[in-house]
Amino acid sequence: MNASLCTTFFLQMASPDELKPKPLPDTLTIIECEEPQYQLNRFLYELIGNSWEWGDLNSWTDDQWRALVESGDHRTWVAYYRGSIAGYYELHRPDGANAEIRYFGLTPNVIGKGFGGPLLSHAIESAWSWPGTQRVWVHTCTLDHPSALSNYLARGLKVYREEHSPT
Repeated sequence: MNASLCTTFFLQMASPDELKPKPLPDTLTIIECEEPQYQLNRFLYELIGNSWEWGDLNSWTDDQWRALVESGDHRTWVAYYRGSIAGYYELHRPDGANAEIRYFGLTPNVIGKGFGGPLLSHAIESAWSWPGTQRVWVHTCTLDHPSALSNYLARGLKVYREEHSPT
């Protein structure tokens, strides 16, 4: 029996001038979580990730969540639509220069409303506005939403590496 392959795409942007932004609609509000709450990040990870079988952090302890979310090299934003959570993203920059869009996604109820491009634009703009950022990067794979890769490419990110692994 042949195992199907998962392709992971690593994308990057080397300059804020490469961003092709999609404007934020009036119906979407994005707020940074300036007071870190690791419980919120865990909730968002599950809320968004369950649809895409994210599981790499399922075994994390409270201490691991707290260490990441409360570190100075991690930031979180939450998007709201009509008073409800519509999505979120996390930025992680442990080396002070390379900002990773660590997690990014929309809640199932807003997929198809055109919020992916504006939220990603906001994430990239936030990464570039973080003093010291020299590069923004992200990875996605063929198990993510079918429009994920095209959204990243449409915003100006470029693939710099691909990896193939069995699913």
